[in-house]
Amino acid sequence: MYHRAVTPKFRAALFDLDGTLADTLADLATATNHALAQLGCPTHPRDAYRQFVGDGARVLCERALPPDRQHLAEQARSIMRDYYAAHWADQTRLYPGIQETVAALAARGYKLAVLSNKPDDFTKQMIAHYFRPNPFHVVRGQRPNVPLKPDPTAALQIARELGVPPADWIYLGDTNTDMRTARAAGMYAVGVRWGFRDEKELREAGAQTLIARPADILSLIGTDRT
Repeated sequence: MYHRAVTPKFRAALFDLDGTLADTLADLATATNHALAQLGCPTHPRDAYRQFVGDGARVLCERALPPDRQHLAEQARSIMRDYYAAHWADQTRLYPGIQETVAALAARGYKLAVLSNKPDDFTKQMIAHYFRPNPFHVVRGQRPNVPLKPDPTAALQIARELGVPPADWIYLGDTNTDMRTARAAGMYAVGVRWGFRDEKELREAGAQTLIARPADILSLIGTDRT
């Protein structure tokens, strides 16, 4: 069991990936629409995927499929994964200011980690591609036998692995799934306003602070908790 640390300042930051570090929406939408078209199902405009993503590839496909075609979810997931494997970097980019902010946090000695519901192999590939050198101590995606977010299991595993109590972490994400994960793990829930979901969703899901740009992380992580 962890107990709240005496230190008044945060010591570590845990980042979501899609919609937080990187704008992956276009490539996720294109890959899922490819799968839908292959199965003879209607496709969706890119912005519709703002509400579809965030809870893993299987749930993404379930949300994108028509109600009467849910039995195709696993097939859609397989087709989508194969297409995404070849095209995940076509349109995906880090959000402006992310590279500099993460580098600044690393230079100041904070423990940094990534936790995504994206499959683990894609998560690691993406971080290795966009962050050179890699500033993150731990990078984790969806893995067998580990529950997806908002279950806090993976977040708590990362905290234990890096030796930083949950109360000393800020958790940054752009969806209700992220805010619920942060609160369940006992981390400080920070909603990012540049991602896929809106401010209302983040607040209702338990965001303790909202930030408008990545540079805001630098002042937030060094401030006293109230």
